[in-house]
Amino acid sequence: MNLQTKIPLEKQSNNLIDYNSNVLLLGSCFVENIGAKLSYFKFKSLQNPFGILFQPKAIETLISKAINQKEYTEEDIFFYNEQWHCYEAHSKISNTSKVELLKELNHQLNLTALQLNNSTHIIITLGTAWVYRFLESNKLVANCHKVPQKQFKKELLSVDAILESLQNSIALIRSVNSKASIIFTVSPVRHVKDGFIENTQSKAHLISAIHKISNHQLIYFPSYEIMMDELRDYRFYAEDMLHPNQTAINYIWEKFQDVWISNETFKIMDAVDTVQKGLQHKAFNPNSEAHKKFLQNVEEKKKQLQAQFQHIAF
Repeated sequence: MNLQTKIPLEKQSNNLIDYNSNVLLLGSCFVENIGAKLSYFKFKSLQNPFGILFQPKAIETLISKAINQKEYTEEDIFFYNEQWHCYEAHSKISNTSKVELLKELNHQLNLTALQLNNSTHIIITLGTAWVYRFLESNKLVANCHKVPQKQFKKELLSVDAILESLQNSIALIRSVNSKASIIFTVSPVRHVKDGFIENTQSKAHLISAIHKISNHQLIYFPSYEIMMDELRDYRFYAEDMLHPNQTAINYIWEKFQDVWISNETFKIMDAVDTVQKGLQHKAFNPNSEAHKKFLQNVEEKKKQLQAQFQHIAF
C-alpha cells in the first residue's frame, strides 16, 4: 500500500555540488534552511548578505546594485525607532549607527558582487508576489521596517512582472558569470498574513512566472511541491502551522542532496558530520581516558579534512 504521493526527481547530469563548489543563496527564509545545512557541512557558501528578501524585485535590486558596483550613501537610509534602516535590506542589517549601517551595506554589496562572479551555483528562493510601494518615493521596498502601513501601497506583482524581474536577474548574473547553475525554488512557507486565498494566488504567480522562463535557462527544484504533496500533514509544520519544522527541513534537504550533491561528496559530508557531532558532544566524565581519546580522534579527523579542503574551519 502506497500512503504517499512522490514528486519525481532526477539526479542532475552536470555541475553537481561538491567541496570545490561555491554557492550563493538569495531570497525567502527557506534559503536560510538550505543555507544552514550547507554551512553545517562546511560547503563554501554565502547566504542572504542583505538578510531575507521575500520578493523577486528585491532580489533583482540587490543583484543589479552589486554587479553595477553601486554604493550606498546617506540618501539610501533613514532613521526610525531609534535605528538606521535601508528599505532595500532586511532589518537584521539595521544599526543604531548611520556610519556602521552604510559600512555594512557596502561591505555586503561587495561580498555579493564577488560571490556572483565566482559562484558555481546560485539558489534563488521566492517567497511572495505581494510587494509594498513606499508612497513618498514610489519605489518598491524589500522590507517596511515596521514603518506605518499607511505610508505604503500593497500590490500583487503580475506573472509578467515577475517573469521580467527574473529574466533581468538572470541576464545580470550571466553578464559576469556564464557558467553558474541558477536554481529557482518557491518557499513552502505560507504567508497567511496576506490572507489564505491571497497567499495561494501569490504562490501561483511565482510558480507560473518561473515556468515561463525559457527551457534552456530554467532549473527548478520543487521544494514547495514536496511540502504540499509529500509532506501534506501538520505534523511537518512548526508550532505556528506556517513554517516547515525541522523534520520537514531535513526531508527536503535530503531530496536536494539526492538531486544536486555528487555521490562522491557524501563520504566527506559524513566525515564533517562526525566532527560536528563530536564537537557538540557533552561528556559525562570529561577527565576520563575514554573521553580524551575521543577528543583526540575528533581532532585528527578535523586535521584530515582541513588538509584536504583549506576552506573548512570548525
